[in-house]
Amino acid sequence: MYLLYIILNETDYLEDILEKFVELGVKGATILDSQGMGRAILDSDIRSIPLFGYLKSVMQDSHPYNKTVMTVIHNKELLENTISSVRELMEDVSDTGAGFMFTVPIEGIYKI
Repeated sequence: MYLLYIILNETDYLEDILEKFVELGVKGATILDSQGMGRAILDSDIRSIPLFGYLKSVMQDSHPYNKTVMTVIHNKELLENTISSVRELMEDVSDTGAGFMFTVPIEGIYKI
């Protein structure tokens, strides 16, 4: 089993990704509103960070919030199909900061 994380900065693609999950047979997902550390620093009054001015200029046009999608996928084939499908959905996005995905192996799931 695997846990697939998608940190999605281009949130307009969320519905398309969820539709693709259903189409592929991904059984469920948890979606969290999230924010990157750089944006959180910019939105605060922290001025003691040495790169603050540079950080502000780099992130001025970036997305203030993103979505974190987490889903448990039970087999490698479905995982690979899901990753490929998400990449295909977003291949037309020119922004290199559109998001990223990563996986974590799961040894067990326990109901509480």
